[in-house]
Amino acid sequence: MLNKRISFVLFVSIIALSGLGANGQTYKAGIVAFYNLENLFDTIDTPDVRDTEFTPEGSNKWTGERYWRKISMMADVISDIGADEGIGAPAVVGLCEMENRMVIEDLVNDPKLKPYNYQIVHYDSPDERGVDVCMIYQPKYFQVTNSKSLPLIIYKEEVDERLYTRDQLLVSGIFDGEPMHFIVNHWPSRSGGEMRSRPMRNEAAKLSRSIIDSIQAKDKKAKVILMGDLNDDPINESVAVHLNAVGDKDELGKENLFNTMDVLYRNGIGTLAYRDKWNLFDQIIVTPSLVGKKYSSYQFKSAHIYNRKKLLVPDGRYKGYPYRTYVGRTSYRGGYSDHFPVYIILIKAI
Repeated sequence: MLNKRISFVLFVSIIALSGLGANGQTYKAGIVAFYNLENLFDTIDTPDVRDTEFTPEGSNKWTGERYWRKISMMADVISDIGADEGIGAPAVVGLCEMENRMVIEDLVNDPKLKPYNYQIVHYDSPDERGVDVCMIYQPKYFQVTNSKSLPLIIYKEEVDERLYTRDQLLVSGIFDGEPMHFIVNHWPSRSGGEMRSRPMRNEAAKLSRSIIDSIQAKDKKAKVILMGDLNDDPINESVAVHLNAVGDKDELGKENLFNTMDVLYRNGIGTLAYRDKWNLFDQIIVTPSLVGKKYSSYQFKSAHIYNRKKLLVPDGRYKGYPYRTYVGRTSYRGGYSDHFPVYIILIKAI
């Protein structure tokens, strides 16, 4: 059993902490995080992208000043993830709700993130709202060997038209000497109601599961980390049935995935709030190969929600909710995001 006296060589930002485990063992620890950036658009009206509202003349009055403020705030959060555990900025971060590669470049070049030399994996998605998913990583801890964007092809049943939504991003590489795969998601929203939109998220889950199955068919012990804004909670059909993700390690079989966020959800902790109810849509789910008690290779240790006080609405009707950029469609508040980031800690004996 790990205890507070374990000595960590924290790489992800790896710093040394004092103390030893009961057996004198030393460990490495690394962070993998995910963050929904809530409409990180530039201020340019781009043809064929629904971004007019995010321009200086648009309904949101999205000016350069507001844009750079948001960039700085997003960078501040990412750079601080893991600080509570004495760990620096994450080795790998999945992101969603950004307009294009340019805004990600602005983000990683912010003074708070530039020292980490984050690199970018990004593909344009055909999403109707004009937002994408991407992954950033510190190359001294993770080296990309392959990446691809996998389209989610689904249709709106009532009109038999394709729903153009976010692709799913698969990034494979070497995580501190170990092969590892990451899938970054932003599943279809609950627009029109949870029940009505449920089939679309089920299809997203089926695609994610097929990606994982394909990886495991080549290597049954492959380490795969799925992360994203799933627009569903851990108990919903898409996650529990179609991904076959469980939250109890004692129930974890070879055919299951392990939902690292399940216990937080069951304890009433969420990443976004709506009508005085907390949801935990932002999840990190791993293959059984990352769940164990032998730490000769990287294993899951713990899951967290980064919900520092600065990310909370300080007062009023929405006190304690995520402090977001806009409330409603056009009421500017100058906050961070309508979602809290999530992250997991992986550890390995050295």
